[in-house]
Amino acid sequence: MGNKSDSAISRREFARRAAFVSAAASLAPSKFLGPESIAAPLPAQQPANAPKLSPEGQAEVESRIQAIFAQYGNRLSDPQKADIRRLATEAQPPLDRLRAFATDNGDGPGLYLKPLMERERKASPKPARPNPVTTPKNS
Repeated sequence: MGNKSDSAISRREFARRAAFVSAAASLAPSKFLGPESIAAPLPAQQPANAPKLSPEGQAEVESRIQAIFAQYGNRLSDPQKADIRRLATEAQPPLDRLRAFATDNGDGPGLYLKPLMERERKASPKPARPNPVTTPKNS
């Protein structure tokens, strides 16, 4: 075991370090560990060309944005957060139109795969027969 690199640590050392980190996390103030530690969301900034949304649609957009910020907020910059807000707002009208389409349980799928042209099936290649081995003739 002398061929291991010096940067590798033993299982015992790893367990010791993990225990220290766990103890330090349990002693840390709770204000650093709660959901309040997530960066505050940007105020609702609606661009001039933003679609007009119903109150339910606007609430859905805000909840979607808050879910994204809660999960990835600390990794996103301010321009990225603004872009997410814009994309969520622009995606809502198509979702509303899709949800407004009436369907019944007996309705089939709206799309079927219809090939543009029929392809001929190629005959499966027959396995090549090995040539019979001929024995030399003694003459």
